[in-house]
Amino acid sequence: MYQDILVPTDGSDGTRRSITHGLTIADRFDATVHALSIVPQGPLGTLQTDDAISAAERAVERVEAEATREGVDAVTAVERGVPHEEILEYTDEHDVDMIVMGTQGRTGLDRVLVGSVTERIVRMADVPVVTVRLNDEIRIEDADEAARIARTTAERDGYDDVTVRETPHRTSASWIVPLETESGSLHVHVDALTSEARVAKGPETE
Repeated sequence: MYQDILVPTDGSDGTRRSITHGLTIADRFDATVHALSIVPQGPLGTLQTDDAISAAERAVERVEAEATREGVDAVTAVERGVPHEEILEYTDEHDVDMIVMGTQGRTGLDRVLVGSVTERIVRMADVPVVTVRLNDEIRIEDADEAARIARTTAERDGYDDVTVRETPHRTSASWIVPLETESGSLHVHVDALTSEARVAKGPETE
């Protein structure tokens, strides 16, 4: 019934549950998940800063990593333009059967943008749109706490001389903590909702 499921993501907390739902549906129907992030461009000009592009790339990479872990096929794309227009265009061009989106961000501008885009997609899309409301509370909001949990997790998994390589960053309610160990570099993902952590990337050795 469904072969291609689109999960738009901007890396905000508001996309957390939509990613989970999208992957669950894709697994049920043996479908491919399309992770799409939009670098916004509006009437006041482009918002295509290097930081925005990097954030968009991290957002889709996060979906791809979770899909791989769940055994779901995934493709990623980063587009530039007006978010709802780019989502609808991508849907048409890639024969998407379903769109799964969050209905809100958590605060301020994030809440307005996520909700506004989803509302337009619901009204204008020619395919089913599954909307997912965020209602979990973020427990870990501090990068230092995420780093502490990541170091503990790496040490528990047998890594020695563990240090934080770069400042942790958070996407889709998970902290990604780059670490340096005696065996090489690795990433640990710390769930900001549950405090659960796992080594997401094995050692990188020369």
